[in-house]
Amino acid sequence: MDDALRRFERAERCPACGGSRLRPWRKGNFDVTRLDKDQIRITDSEYGKIWDLSACEDCGHIFADPYPKPEFIFSLYSQVEDPAYDAEAEGRAQNFRGILDNLGALVPGRGTLFDVGAATGILLDLARERGWTPDGIEASHWAVDFARRTRSLPLRQGYFEEARTEAGSCRAVTMVDFIEHTPKPREAVARAYDLLAPGGVLCLVTPDIHSLSARLAGRRWWHLRPGHLAYFSKRSLAALLEGAGFTIVRRRRYAWTFSAHYLLTRIGVFRPLVRGRRAALFFKRIPIKLALGDSFEIYARKDLRT
Repeated sequence: MDDALRRFERAERCPACGGSRLRPWRKGNFDVTRLDKDQIRITDSEYGKIWDLSACEDCGHIFADPYPKPEFIFSLYSQVEDPAYDAEAEGRAQNFRGILDNLGALVPGRGTLFDVGAATGILLDLARERGWTPDGIEASHWAVDFARRTRSLPLRQGYFEEARTEAGSCRAVTMVDFIEHTPKPREAVARAYDLLAPGGVLCLVTPDIHSLSARLAGRRWWHLRPGHLAYFSKRSLAALLEGAGFTIVRRRRYAWTFSAHYLLTRIGVFRPLVRGRRAALFFKRIPIKLALGDSFEIYARKDLRT
């Protein structure tokens, strides 16, 4: 067997619900054996590129099949460098404040907030300002170093499922645009459940494959990209979370805020507009809120009696 192919596995069961009734859903359109770290950056703009996808007949989950082995995809994420991500810190902070508002209402008092896939620590920095004890994990060595140097955060580098964190020690866990990047979502959600104290809350944000925006954009939907291994629906998210023992307590649609500069650089035909330092500075000052309705924002609670 070719060395590149050893990095992948075929699914025998659904990664979300564990069901065995799987069927081909859509054929991929890029060479996954050549996948590299630059294709999985948060700010990557290779929209429309997908893996071979299968669907679960039981819960409707759609996922990469074959999928990359966890150790392979983690090795790529550990090498990622993405300065453009933190260049949008102001807009991203606006997105995260809404999450912290909801967690503040759902979790009385404060405690440890553990952010999974914490990137450069923007959410954790805001959480600390609101009285939370920040903790979290990120695969990228570059992002962890950035968070430690610029925000003085105790962010750890590593693989979430192997994080050395005491069971029941967290009041909140956040997974913002993380779960679609892992080939093992059930294991990740089970680990989050383990970390939470009874009554603690998991916030999960992930794209909705059946949203109106996804249907209108078709194969050019911006969430169809090499870094995304899974696409959830309301039904498959419920199966994933309830299967781990969670009770869903709030559902919302996630809204994005970016600078006009960031959005224009995502679309090739508009890139000439932002060339040059003066134009870049002008468009970076213009915030744009995108309420596209194409991502879930889910809050799920661990039973108080656990």
